[in-house]
Amino acid sequence: MTDLTVDAARAHLDRFGLGDRVIEFDESSATVELAAARLGTEPARIAKTLAFVDPADPARAVLVVAAGDARVQSGAFKRRFGGKAQMVSADRLVEMTGHPMGGVCPFANPGTAAVWLDESLRRFEVVFPAAGTASSAVRIETADLERIAGAAGWVDVCKDWRPDPV
Repeated sequence: MTDLTVDAARAHLDRFGLGDRVIEFDESSATVELAAARLGTEPARIAKTLAFVDPADPARAVLVVAAGDARVQSGAFKRRFGGKAQMVSADRLVEMTGHPMGGVCPFANPGTAAVWLDESLRRFEVVFPAAGTASSAVRIETADLERIAGAAGWVDVCKDWRPDPV
């Protein structure tokens, strides 16, 4: 059975000729580790979409798409978005992002969700975001992700992904 959110993601991707790239799994790919294992790639290449309540408007969501090995840095988030990084609660996730937990992706979102791409993704030519469900993914060239996601732009709000300074 295909989930409606993966159908919405596929329909969005079809507009860019990428709907056939959606991969659906028989088992969960809801975490970075599970997705990487299902896809046979390194965890860092999983483009996780993190949903935060917009500090300027609690009815809106800020979606930060980051590499699988990156973590949002509270201070950087606060400086960029003007308030504390508060995750969207599980009971409001579908309403605010259009997708369930483990399947939040950077496309086919409601107009109340703004997508931002984190710099941690730029080191990869290809990344794998979820495709609307906790058992789906899609292969996307990083250079195309901003256009495909309708992203508001790029931010640098994550830590732990840069190589240690020499």
